[in-house]
Amino acid sequence: MTSDISHRLIVALDVPTPDDARRTVAALDGAVSFFKLGYWLLFQPGASGLIDELQRDGRQLFLDYKMYDISETVRHGVASVAQRGARFVTVHGDRPILRAAVDGAAGSSLGVLAVTVLTSLDDAALHAMGYAHGAREMVERRTRDAAEAGCAGVIASAADDPDALRRASGRDDLLVVTPGIRMPSDDVGDQVRTATPGDAIARGADYLVVGRPIVQAAAPLDAARRVIDDMEAGRVRRG
Repeated sequence: MTSDISHRLIVALDVPTPDDARRTVAALDGAVSFFKLGYWLLFQPGASGLIDELQRDGRQLFLDYKMYDISETVRHGVASVAQRGARFVTVHGDRPILRAAVDGAAGSSLGVLAVTVLTSLDDAALHAMGYAHGAREMVERRTRDAAEAGCAGVIASAADDPDALRRASGRDDLLVVTPGIRMPSDDVGDQVRTATPGDAIARGADYLVVGRPIVQAAAPLDAARRVIDDMEAGRVRRG
């Protein structure tokens, strides 16, 4: 039996092979039912079969493909993802891409999530890449664009203030999916804008994406349960 909030935890299957992913999913059975597949597995032999298996077993899937291409290519790519029955797919937050992605998902249950600013980037990194705006302003701009395009939600850190993003976008129903989640004792790795599970939920995140702190733990199920317990504490704090 999973806790009430466990469906809001998405575990990133950032592991080397589909067989490693299967072992992780099996280890988390009964606690986690929502999984993210991204570039770690996308090009591995057997990845398509893994997607089919997870779907057949009733798991929810988030295909983190971060599409970035001309509009027609993105439209067809998202339409293909919709045919696989995934719950979420990511695209980059450029306006033509967002509109094309929403068109591609039309008529399906697939939710398009716009990537605002990767949680591994801070203001200094963005300026070095040539952007005039810092992380906070870029996240706000891309959230408004995503809302106007009809996206289901955005990828944004807890530090970006999910409630404020929804207010600024004019969309109370806009989902905020938050990566960069770490327990206090976890190594932050390459993340620079992080939050604990409880803090992220308390600040208004709808879903949390957690990878290495769970999948690389000595006991993944115990690690997942600690995350869920902290999420529940955050839910109580939020009221």
